Amino acid sequence: MSGLADRRRLLPHLAPWDEMRAGFAWDIPERFNIATACCDDWAGIEPGRTAIIDLAGGERRVWTFADLKAASDALAGALSRRGVGRGDRVAILLAQRAEVMVAHLATMKLGAVSLPLFALFGPEALEYRLRDSGARAVVSDAAGLEKVGTLDLPDLALRIDADAWADLLSEAPAAPVETAAEDPAMMIYTSGTTGPPKGVLHAHRFLLGHMPCVETSLEGFPQDGDVAWTPADWAWIGGLMDLAFPALWFGVPLVAKRFAKFDADTAWALMRDERVTCAFLPPTALKMLRRTDPPEGLSLRAVMSGGEALGAGLLAWGRDALGVAINEIYGQTECNLVMASCAGTQDVVPGSLGRAVPGVEVTLRDADGREVAEGEICVRGSPATFLGYWGKPEKTAEKWHGPPPETWRDGWLRTGDLGRREGEVISYVSRDDDVISSAGYRIGPTEIETCLTAHPQVVMCAVVGLPDETRGEAVTAFVVAEGATEGLEDDLIAWVRARLSPHMAPRAVRFVPALPMTATGKVQRRALREA
Repeated sequence: MSGLADRRRLLPHLAPWDEMRAGFAWDIPERFNIATACCDDWAGIEPGRTAIIDLAGGERRVWTFADLKAASDALAGALSRRGVGRGDRVAILLAQRAEVMVAHLATMKLGAVSLPLFALFGPEALEYRLRDSGARAVVSDAAGLEKVGTLDLPDLALRIDADAWADLLSEAPAAPVETAAEDPAMMIYTSGTTGPPKGVLHAHRFLLGHMPCVETSLEGFPQDGDVAWTPADWAWIGGLMDLAFPALWFGVPLVAKRFAKFDADTAWALMRDERVTCAFLPPTALKMLRRTDPPEGLSLRAVMSGGEALGAGLLAWGRDALGVAINEIYGQTECNLVMASCAGTQDVVPGSLGRAVPGVEVTLRDADGREVAEGEICVRGSPATFLGYWGKPEKTAEKWHGPPPETWRDGWLRTGDLGRREGEVISYVSRDDDVISSAGYRIGPTEIETCLTAHPQVVMCAVVGLPDETRGEAVTAFVVAEGATEGLEDDLIAWVRARLSPHMAPRAVRFVPALPMTATGKVQRRALREA
């Protein structure tokens, strides 16, 4: 293992969980930039070291750290000369490929804020996020730019085609600016579980906040010969921050390949052929992989998963069929990777969220902020804590028990999830919002409901997640419709698919004469789920 990778470990070695927690303290530098740490530092020491193995275009291309630095420096120069500077938001609308990382790194080198967006978003979903963020530039491909071109976005002054940026990358490069660890680096939109999606603004320090969980969940990551891959799209915090950026931080080769539709046999072949040792596999991917026999010649040594409880059956399958423990992780966009259930370093309770990672405190509190045995999961002390919701100070304040703290080290952040504590182990009970966990995505109902009610036949609707063996939960719409409903289910599913995204489209539509309401006129989604 490289000397730099070894020095960057926040946990020197795996040990019993209590021992790691007792011996750990955060040491966040005052000046820090994700791009220079994850790219330029490596390019200066080992320029020929493999950074990304890009399989996205159908051909295998290896990007060294020198390649990554040259491309991101050149793109930073092109962006800068076109008016992008500190604090500007740069949207990245691309499926998983090396150019995604080039765009993130170039943006951060300017002190600007990268804004990952899902490539399958439809025009309504895109317009909301681009307009709300005030994005100044977007980096996309031809298909993405075609969608963006139909939208009314007065702030969006620059549109760059990643498939045709050879001329841009031949321009003079820009030197990275110096940033503080507290300076904004990235903004990721929530799923819109309690209203319209919110832009979660993160500082450069938030990369470091992920490391204790990554190091333990991937069994002492990194180790010599490690290669990392996830099928989770890099537009979401799971794919991007649970694995992609941590791999670059440690100089571990990162495989770039996201399938248009996940296929177990193809995924197995990729992991075998690229000698993947460490993978972040969402629960739905694991369930689909479980249906087929793993091939001979796998190099997997560590797997982590998160988004929903796996259960004893999947954990046992991992041990028996793969010969590895599947370690479960927990977090959210506002404060990611704060708990883990890791075999070998703690007693694993199947179905639990595990225990607080080193450096982080987790407690359960009631509505008045009192500590209880069963209540809302609240966290404190992680550098992965967000700076706030973009343009929504009142919503930011609501995330805390009491007033928002002055630093990330203080104050209890509310997750909105309800848990139960048994000793140091916390189990997930339910949620006090209406997030839908489906096929590895966290999906909020509000945006889908707004889209559906724009259909001329929809009078009212409510969207919930119902149990699904493969997806965890299936997006299901309950609709009060006007007129004949024959053929309307397919029309409404297609309506959402085209305007928002395929992953947000309902799997089923149920037509009802009325929706259950509270006395104040709010839809009771819980009653729909229970019915």
